[in-house]
Amino acid sequence: MSRDGIWWVLIPLLAALTATTTGYLSGATWLYLLAIGLFLLAGFMAYFFRDPHRVVPEDEDVVVSPADGRVTRVQAVSDGEPQSPNVISIFLSPLDVHVNRAPIAGEIIDLAYTKGKFMMATRDEASLVNEQNALTIRGRKMTIVCKQIAGVLARRIVCWKSVGDRVALGERFGLIKFSSRTDLILPASVEITVRIGDRVRGGVSVVGRIRQ
Repeated sequence: MSRDGIWWVLIPLLAALTATTTGYLSGATWLYLLAIGLFLLAGFMAYFFRDPHRVVPEDEDVVVSPADGRVTRVQAVSDGEPQSPNVISIFLSPLDVHVNRAPIAGEIIDLAYTKGKFMMATRDEASLVNEQNALTIRGRKMTIVCKQIAGVLARRIVCWKSVGDRVALGERFGLIKFSSRTDLILPASVEITVRIGDRVRGGVSVVGRIRQ
């Protein structure tokens, strides 16, 4: 489980135990019902903040998905320009793993947090107007931008890295609490290997590859 999820699990769990004990001593049936709800909430939080082990590809020419979820957009940033960067958008539902992973190995050369709105993360406008945190990672063969974008439910973006830190391919760098979106902006030298509707797994699924 992610370290950021510990208190989200412990608080409803302790409250459930308290309600169970109080219900036993007082004989109040409603406290047992409350305890059941709190146990279920604690179980969901433990599931939501899960952080499974991932086997990362050993190929420096690939870009891996920064998140689990469904690909909702694959398009050029600027229409009509052959050398335009491309953007890949990945929507994370509340049931997806929300830990973000580095799409390439390299150095974080910029980190920009922007306050904004909390519209539906599936909308393309969310990339521009929603609250977000953008990491620029410079690798040996390319420089990419990875955006953590808040959604309707996501109100907390967490990043464990700073400018100047180095990340390995697939290394954990943060998470977004509850449903959200992650965008990747890739240079034209990267061939996109996913399509809209594809399901991807953070740190595992290859979403792009350097053109040979």
